Amino acid sequence: MTRSRLGLTAASTAALMATYVGSALALSQPWQLNMAPGVTETSRTVYNIHMIGLIVCCVIGLLVFGAMFVAMFKFRKSKGVKPATWSHNTVAEIIWTVVPIFTLVILAWPATNVMVKMAYTEDSQMTVKITGYQWKWGYDYMNWGDKPYHVHFISKLDAVSDRTRQLKSGLDPYAVKQGDEQTYLLDVDHPLVVPTDTKIRFVVTGDDVIHAWWVPQLGWKQDAIPGIINDAWTSIHDPGLYRGQCAELCGQDHGFMPIVVKAVPKEEFLSWLDGQEASAAKPATNAAPAATPTAG
Repeated sequence: MTRSRLGLTAASTAALMATYVGSALALSQPWQLNMAPGVTETSRTVYNIHMIGLIVCCVIGLLVFGAMFVAMFKFRKSKGVKPATWSHNTVAEIIWTVVPIFTLVILAWPATNVMVKMAYTEDSQMTVKITGYQWKWGYDYMNWGDKPYHVHFISKLDAVSDRTRQLKSGLDPYAVKQGDEQTYLLDVDHPLVVPTDTKIRFVVTGDDVIHAWWVPQLGWKQDAIPGIINDAWTSIHDPGLYRGQCAELCGQDHGFMPIVVKAVPKEEFLSWLDGQEASAAKPATNAAPAATPTAG
């Protein structure tokens, strides 16, 4: 292969990876076998704990299977090896009891710490209420710091995906543009817009049946149960679009209940939030005054 072709291939690969990583971080990659690090402190901590656990399991597997293969091939009967006559070894039993306990404690310590941090929703800078419906999500922006807000909207599968999914023959070439196949059934009409580098508290509930709000890149999932308020928090470091799904079987259209979180810089978010509240207040301020009844 010539240098020009190598350069072209490298450039194409880099452009493809940039497209995957930059525009749709929650989409699985070809041959992806591992978890994604995510874009929050929680998700990256969970990823690191996962990798430590994986390494520990690999080491244990190598030791156990290594000992098995050594025993099977080096000490097999065909070589004339006589079986041992002892019944137990106290030192060995102590070792293979203490070492697993010590290993479990080492793994449980950081896992417990991250669970405690995930449950601590105090000191948040803003609160968003999430309500699960069949088959859409309701979002209420409650406050920014000490300033209350009254912004509410419903987020559901976008019109193009909804129209396309109803075709029995698959993707509609007239409805789905080239390249949109990667986000087919993952787009919504109104994404949840949030600021970056901000501790956001989510209060999650359901209106009809049990749902579950789940965005993998954030590193957690929370059940949306009617009559119960669950809470969680996040702080997204990197601007971008992050996609998720309802993770609880909630009815026949459960698979068509996507989530899109759009993280933007704080200044852009505050401008968007003020605009949303202003537009929501327009119907009330511009409404015509009620007619005064006149005496007959």
